[in-house]
Amino acid sequence: MPPTLASLVHHSALKLTVRAGEDRLDVPVRWVHASELADPVPYMEGGELLLITALKLDAEDPEAMLRYVRRLVGAGVVGLGFAVGVHYEDIPKALVDAAGQEGLPLLEVPRRTPFLAISKAVSAALAADQYRAVTAGFAAQRELTRQALTAGPEGLLGALATQVDGWAALYDASGTVVATAPEWAGRRAARLITDVDRLRQRPAPASSVVAGPENEDRVELHTLGTGRRPRAALAVGTAAALGTAERYAVHSAIALLTLTTERSRSLYAAEQRVGAAVLRMLLAGEPDHARAVAGDLYGGLLDAPFRIIVAESVSASAARAHADARARVPLAHTSTPASGSARTTSPASPGATALAATADGGDRLDGLAETVESAAARSGEAVLVVPEGERLVVLAADGGAAVAACAEYAAALEAGRAAPVPEQSAGDDDELVVGLSAPSGPIAAAAAYKHAEQALSVARRRGRVLVEHDQLAAGSVLPLLADDAVKAFADGLLRPLYEHDATGRGDLVASLRAWLSRHGQWDAAAADLGVHRHTLRYRMRRVEEILGRSLDDPDTRMDLWLALKTMSAD
Repeated sequence: MPPTLASLVHHSALKLTVRAGEDRLDVPVRWVHASELADPVPYMEGGELLLITALKLDAEDPEAMLRYVRRLVGAGVVGLGFAVGVHYEDIPKALVDAAGQEGLPLLEVPRRTPFLAISKAVSAALAADQYRAVTAGFAAQRELTRQALTAGPEGLLGALATQVDGWAALYDASGTVVATAPEWAGRRAARLITDVDRLRQRPAPASSVVAGPENEDRVELHTLGTGRRPRAALAVGTAAALGTAERYAVHSAIALLTLTTERSRSLYAAEQRVGAAVLRMLLAGEPDHARAVAGDLYGGLLDAPFRIIVAESVSASAARAHADARARVPLAHTSTPASGSARTTSPASPGATALAATADGGDRLDGLAETVESAAARSGEAVLVVPEGERLVVLAADGGAAVAACAEYAAALEAGRAAPVPEQSAGDDDELVVGLSAPSGPIAAAAAYKHAEQALSVARRRGRVLVEHDQLAAGSVLPLLADDAVKAFADGLLRPLYEHDATGRGDLVASLRAWLSRHGQWDAAAADLGVHRHTLRYRMRRVEEILGRSLDDPDTRMDLWLALKTMSAD
């Protein structure tokens, strides 16, 4: 520990005597400074033991000494050493009383003890304390390295918590707690997820100090990884600020965890190459070869129903244009997916929403990959992620955490897209669209991939973030046709009827709609309109005459019905 006034008083060679402030001798001394200035405060930093001979002080004036001592206390001076036998044979009573009144320790320095001896004693104690801290730091580094090599990140966190006499937690790329030490720290670490998410948005490396949950402790947060996007984060909670030895331990833990992260990234790249090969074999109709290549890495994924996710980026302006059209003609069952769909599973990682909300452009593909991989890792399930340029292909267990995480990530983006877009940022970033296949198996992987691409195409056209293939079969074909070309066709086909009705000579459009909805049943359609069936027959003949098409033709009926539905939805 650093030197204190008490250790100096007990130093046998210095022969110091305490004249005031006996109850405050345990204060650490940062440095020793000798000054005969009447006001040395501008040159103080705090934590000093000030040595004087009172050469320029009116040490016998009570008011002057009270002002002098108060200035020293306000500047953070921890003690005052007064050399007797130089200008004063004894410490003046005015100074002793002022020091006692303000609680400033006052030490009597005998004539035979030079100020230099006190400076050397403090300097030697500071050096010894620094040496002990460095030695302890190196010992901590060795122990942390040993734990990292033998017990992995969990062992390293345990050793770090012991070194700092506190707790430590590790967060993954999505900001979710993956390990804590001791175990009881999990609750505290979970309450810091918002702070971790905020830190991860800053350029790496980044760190911050926050008040612990319910002000229980002081917490330091550090990002891990060498890339632009942090791969993980470390939290260290302690009762007080870290000392030198503890700081060495934290820095060592950051370095070791970063090395582990980078090594994991290399392994991850190798796994991705294997995953890409497995996917190509599945799509080529070679499930047996795919199983052989997958081995233990992805083999379990091919033993149960899985889903294929295809995601890619589209321009933000196009996404907003499609979103405007979607607002007029919503995609059936998008907000209420069919039973067994991704959003009926349990919630995914708490960090997925924040990760989606802050990602920009192509980063959203990376964010989606991190989200599904983190969710799969936490649940112990395998997931195959293959980047393909501006596209991402994921093969994940049906009903598993990875598929649920994908749905949550997409929902966060959908909510963000619905928010008002600042004018200065409109059209700047790319958006994400995702297509999700129905549950499938290795034999039908190629069909599942095609279904995911079909869902992706619909998501792109309709301005949705995520569309499931099952939704397409459960919904209606009409929203899929609600684009500008179809609207132009409907407008051109029905315009002559609208122009006829505008003259007040009949209601051909409403009559046609009622007749088609009743499948050509004259009595039922006439009853709906409140007219005689002969009137309705006359109107339908007028429709045929105006359009030049026969209503007996089923293609004509289909075209007219789709046109009416399109125009009514606009």
